[in-house]
Amino acid sequence: MNDVRDITIIGGGPTGLFGAFYAGMRGVSIRIVDSLPELGGQLMALYPEKYIFDVGGFPKVLAKDLSRSLIEQALQFDPEVVLDEEITHIERVGDDALRLVAKDRSYLTRTLVVAGGKGAFEPRKLEVPGYDDLLGLGVHYAVKDPEAYRGRKVLLVGGGDSALDWALALKEKAAHLVLVHRRDRFRAHETSVERLLQAERDGELELRLFHEVEEIRGNGQVESAVVFDNRTEDRSTLEVDAVLTFLGFKPDLGPIQGWGLELRRNRILVNSRMETNLSRIYAAGDIVDYEGKLDLIASGFSEAAIAVNNAVHLVDPTARVNPGHSTNMKVFQDK
Repeated sequence: MNDVRDITIIGGGPTGLFGAFYAGMRGVSIRIVDSLPELGGQLMALYPEKYIFDVGGFPKVLAKDLSRSLIEQALQFDPEVVLDEEITHIERVGDDALRLVAKDRSYLTRTLVVAGGKGAFEPRKLEVPGYDDLLGLGVHYAVKDPEAYRGRKVLLVGGGDSALDWALALKEKAAHLVLVHRRDRFRAHETSVERLLQAERDGELELRLFHEVEEIRGNGQVESAVVFDNRTEDRSTLEVDAVLTFLGFKPDLGPIQGWGLELRRNRILVNSRMETNLSRIYAAGDIVDYEGKLDLIASGFSEAAIAVNNAVHLVDPTARVNPGHSTNMKVFQDK
């Protein structure tokens, strides 16, 4: 039991990182386990250059910068960090510990906080000829480096927040940018929609509504795409260097589905203390469901604090659930 931790957090995204910080602040031992090769979650893996506007204290902040700040905040208490690791199942060790079993080893913990976002994320594919063949060769579902599209002809597909955000971010870098969307209504913030329409009026990008992609063409690299008007069936061929598809992701809980947790709509049900139906296991962030749940980073921060504080009290019944204000804590006065 030398390697047992008081709290193990599955998930290295914003919710998990804030949970790790809070656990460190409470003076317990911590472990973070994540299936990705780096901390930061989807913000770092998929949207590093995307601006976020609804996190307290930041009028706007790049996802990668928010992730780096959260990582710095979490690591100040020296948690054990295990990356590129997937927990396959959980075993009970007596009445006061859990064994988290991975492929090649296992991890002992007194409590567990599941903060795995929406689980493993699998991008929704554009089901057209050429997509699979040219994936990574000009076809992408995420933007890692916006500068890679400077001076290039870009076709962007989608009508959600990510599609509009990247259209607005790349319009000044791309030589020509076309956004195609299969209808005339968007699943995005109203301000983003208005900025997109204004950019079209200003000639900064081309917007093709009621259009869909029929085929992506190229020989080892994207060269063109065939699009059609889904009202008239009129087709046209666009010369493009890149096709960016932002069609969302299919959530997949993976092995978590077999742990015996009570699920609803592919999410883990929790109570007001972020407790699951299994003792010593809590959950927080986008992976949870309860009455009034909001999928916001800000909500994840609150849920992580609630989960961790209750886990701390379970580990040490003499510890208060409500720790009080951080400004009065000795751990920060010592720093």
